[in-house]
Amino acid sequence: MTTRKYISVIFFMIMPSMAFSQTVKTGIEVLQEQNFELLNGKRVGLITNPTGVNSRLESTIDLLHKAPGVQLVALYGPEHGVRGDFDAGETVTSNTDPKTGVPVFSLYGKNHKPSAGMLKGIDVLIYDIQDIGSRSYTFISTMGLAMEAAAENNIEFMVLDRPNPLGGNRIEGLITEPQFTSFVSQFPIPYIHGFTVGELAMYLNNNGLLKNGAKCKLTVVKMEGWQRSMIFEETGLPWVPSSPHIPNSLTAAFYPITGILGELYTINIGVGYTLPFQLIGAEWIDAEKLTDSLNKLNLEGMIFRPIHYKPYYGSQKGNTLHGVQIHLTDLKEAELSMIQFYVLQELHKLYPEKNVFDMCDQSRLSMFDKVCGSDKIRKEFSKEFDTQSILKLWYKDVEPFRQKAKQYYLYK
Repeated sequence: MTTRKYISVIFFMIMPSMAFSQTVKTGIEVLQEQNFELLNGKRVGLITNPTGVNSRLESTIDLLHKAPGVQLVALYGPEHGVRGDFDAGETVTSNTDPKTGVPVFSLYGKNHKPSAGMLKGIDVLIYDIQDIGSRSYTFISTMGLAMEAAAENNIEFMVLDRPNPLGGNRIEGLITEPQFTSFVSQFPIPYIHGFTVGELAMYLNNNGLLKNGAKCKLTVVKMEGWQRSMIFEETGLPWVPSSPHIPNSLTAAFYPITGILGELYTINIGVGYTLPFQLIGAEWIDAEKLTDSLNKLNLEGMIFRPIHYKPYYGSQKGNTLHGVQIHLTDLKEAELSMIQFYVLQELHKLYPEKNVFDMCDQSRLSMFDKVCGSDKIRKEFSKEFDTQSILKLWYKDVEPFRQKAKQYYLYK
């Protein structure tokens, strides 16, 4: 009896969304219920990864491969590959999918964008990947570049829509400035953009944001049942890790809390330990003092507790680190992306001699700025390490963007 209870608790921890009945059908499920009519007689190319599944965890690759009237002729692998067999930052190679025998072309190596040769013989290029709602997550960059390629080669582009795990109402951060465009900030959108991938595709396509203002023939297969107020746990859908360090849907919320700070490599953010993006740690931090300082800020929707841990790999591997674990008490109310700046503010008060921007390899400052979308945030904040000094700058684009974005919303 005791063993049976233990197993059920572990299962719930691994798949928390299963506690909710399914209320949302993703684009692939809607397409499946329509017997793939939109693809009948077409030669299909598919950009996907392990998150491209239906609610029964059947892969979109396999569903399209066996669908009557559909010819799946090519797969395209973004970061981590179509089957998830490549590590973060590792070059994805072109090969053959062993299960289906379909050729796989790499979009994370020499090419981030499909070439004309890679698209030869394709009638429609499909995108089915779970996003996490933050601009610096590279899959949406892949989508935008693939849309450009589809436009240039007169190929239809289809997005099988999926939920934004942060909900559709949260928008945070400034819009990427042109000189800071990169694969981690490919398009001029806020850091937390509030779009589903289908909505984002429409926004890019209709606002001249693809290269040379190109516009592709775009089809979005909408979800059924999703509402903008929903976070992922409320959809009832199973979560498949969208990359090795996003093991569950809640990690998608922690990613913008610490991910920008993590680019400096001076402070560990839990990557390399069992709680990626949920920790702040360094050898020189007093865990109790930092915890007290942060909790005294009374930041809405979260509390902090002291923690001591030793990363198994990555930044500061094998060192005993001290710091805080961040606990979200109300995801819908918490302000996410500013938390890392509050952490830096309090660390500076406790350790004024420790300037994290001076401590890091100076090449990391460029990546920090690219993820922020501007160097203005770092330059202004580092003057006094006062979060209030950057609030207006960080949020200056939010309301204008929201008003512009609303016309592309597919869900209420």
